[in-house]
Amino acid sequence: MADDDLETTELNGLHHALGAKMVPFAGYEMPVQYKLGVMKEHLHTRSAAGLFDVSHMGQVILRGEDVAAALETLVPVDVAGLAEGRQRYGFFTNRDGGIEDDLMIANRGDHLFVVVNAARKGPDMERMRAHLEPRGVTVELVEGRSLLALQGPEAEAVLAGLAPEVAEMAFMDVATVTLNGAECWVSRSGYTGEDGFEISVPDAAAEALAKALLEDERVEAIGLGARDSLRLEAGLCLYGHDIDDGMTPVEAGLTWAIQKVRRVEGDRAGGFPGEEVILGQMTGSAPRRRVGLKPEGRAPMREGTVLYDSEEGGVEIGRVTSGGFGPTVGGPVAMGYVPTAQTEPGTRLFGEVRCKRMPVEVVKLPFVPAGFKR
Repeated sequence: MADDDLETTELNGLHHALGAKMVPFAGYEMPVQYKLGVMKEHLHTRSAAGLFDVSHMGQVILRGEDVAAALETLVPVDVAGLAEGRQRYGFFTNRDGGIEDDLMIANRGDHLFVVVNAARKGPDMERMRAHLEPRGVTVELVEGRSLLALQGPEAEAVLAGLAPEVAEMAFMDVATVTLNGAECWVSRSGYTGEDGFEISVPDAAAEALAKALLEDERVEAIGLGARDSLRLEAGLCLYGHDIDDGMTPVEAGLTWAIQKVRRVEGDRAGGFPGEEVILGQMTGSAPRRRVGLKPEGRAPMREGTVLYDSEEGGVEIGRVTSGGFGPTVGGPVAMGYVPTAQTEPGTRLFGEVRCKRMPVEVVKLPFVPAGFKR
């Protein structure tokens, strides 16, 4: 896609004014880093607060009398049991049990609010319209709203300066909050492993809100580079890399997101695409699993690095799906898929980097403990 064909977010002018390095991402021109650079942006988010523009992601409203039951036909998640004012992580699956996208689902009383990945907006909308509209559900892609994420241990104090009531929100709570004079849909969530908030704000008020937050000395603008290293250290999957339509939730280590009521012998067990594969793997075993990988030495193992079971000879057993330098960890970190028999922490494997096999240890995820406010 030529740069001229890229879409822009409402904050595009602000990104340029802040000196951001802009790159194509999921069809948008997005900031990969600002003047601080990826390393300092990452560490600032871990110690204070980072402001991210995630307006490229899809915001969708679902309305209908039986909207929760209808959505449960597409996701292996307890939607019907999601209380008003609460949000839940989920994923669309296909008939082979593969993950078609991961998403956030919020119960906002008279409707469900869904946030999907930017690159999957089109297929997700087609999927929901094809399956939900015949069930009487209206599927509306929200236009005219931006999405900001304020993340880090100081995020609560910063946002409470504009609306004190956000301090009362717990992890995964959602609420309508007036921020800087604008009606915002706020969730206490994010994708960095830190405490924080995601804020859906009308486009017309987005830049003013971003500037108001950036006026706080505890807040820095953060780009996609640090967002990726933060979520990697947090052990969170990136769609198209750590999860895709060929990987099941069980293989990806996401069974925690499939509540008891949707599992075998649950009150609403199954009924979603790929139920036989997914529930079968949950009660039996999966052939491979996503694991944390800690390379020895300082050389990162990037996505695509082939993993072997021995330093010489042996067989190829898997690949790295995300990898890089972890600024908080102070060394290289990675995630990848290996056979289930080789997922025990402490297992020593070898990744081939520049034609040389380097040792790497299987470790528990996350690399950095989550800072969520429970």
